[in-house]
Amino acid sequence: MIVAGVMSGTSADGINVALVRIPGKALPTAGSRGRGRSPFELLGHAEFPYPKDVRRTVLAAMNATKTSVAGLARLNFLLAELYADAVLEAQRRFRRKVELVGCHGQTLYHQGEPERFLGHRISTTWQTGEGAVVAARVGVPVVSDFRPADMAAGGKGAPLVPFLDYLLYRDARRGRVAQNIGGIANLTAIPPGAFPDRVVAFDTGPGNMVIDAVTERLFHRPFDRDGAIAASGAVLEPVVAHFLRAPFFRRQPPKTAGREEFGRAFVRQFLGRCGGAKQRDIVATATALTAHSIADALRRFVLRGEAYRELIVAGGGARNPTLLAMLANELSSFGLELCSSDEFGLPAEAKEAAAFALLAFETWNRRPSNMPSATGAERRAILGKVSYA
Repeated sequence: MIVAGVMSGTSADGINVALVRIPGKALPTAGSRGRGRSPFELLGHAEFPYPKDVRRTVLAAMNATKTSVAGLARLNFLLAELYADAVLEAQRRFRRKVELVGCHGQTLYHQGEPERFLGHRISTTWQTGEGAVVAARVGVPVVSDFRPADMAAGGKGAPLVPFLDYLLYRDARRGRVAQNIGGIANLTAIPPGAFPDRVVAFDTGPGNMVIDAVTERLFHRPFDRDGAIAASGAVLEPVVAHFLRAPFFRRQPPKTAGREEFGRAFVRQFLGRCGGAKQRDIVATATALTAHSIADALRRFVLRGEAYRELIVAGGGARNPTLLAMLANELSSFGLELCSSDEFGLPAEAKEAAAFALLAFETWNRRPSNMPSATGAERRAILGKVSYA
């Protein structure tokens, strides 16, 4: 089956589409151990930036304290049209016809921990982008809204990409950590010869989110291309140390993060703490916060006697050489080799989109694909909702 995976992350920079071919009707997951192998063939991957006004609207809607109900409803349908256009263009570009679409949608709010609301304690999540519209435009079934089923089973609804990480990276002798650096950074730790219930996964903190925000605020650029600004600055180490004392970084996994933790309010505090520092030093410090928080998470929660040998990086942050250099410096004392997911045959930018293609494939075949050891769910669950063409 040829499946299109569609991903738009918390950085809200655009849409990633991965077209994959999955042979047969089953993926080698439950009860399997030993060496991982690619469960699919990547046929092509494309990126489609959001128009500037769409990105601005999406960012304004994320974790907003006040907004228009009509505007949110319209955004739900507009994003679906953009997702459909992206899939149709990917089909044309790679000359393939998809049979199924897995669309993550755009996260506007994610609260993995229960909080009081109208006399009840609830967790909640919201990924917008109407699956029925994508199905109608593309002409094939669409699986969307993946996270609520895990939350209904007592999980945090994230991370879900460990399903792919386990399939790709498990090995009988080598422990591996898959580190994704998108808007939020998250890791999947796979011990040698591990069964799925021994996999540990959680969000480590900000990925590109804070770096992008301060770069846009200070330099009017959407991101620090190639880490050039950060490379020209000096890290304000006391600022990094201050923010690493925040409760999120000390909290035991499973845990998730989003703009609720590292969005507008956090960036205001971060800029305030940096005071009158040089602008390039502030970007360097935001970059160092990501690198230090990843290393801190590894030290606290992962490297406890297991024979981990490699840290495999994917996501947009894998294209930031300054961030990777900072991270490599942090890893030198851990004995971890820094690798790219490209070395395993999966481009760093394609990984999350490919993951949702696989999750959709499992849902279409009525099989669960969450990993309770990663999300904290009480049981395995079939994820997502199906919209028929």
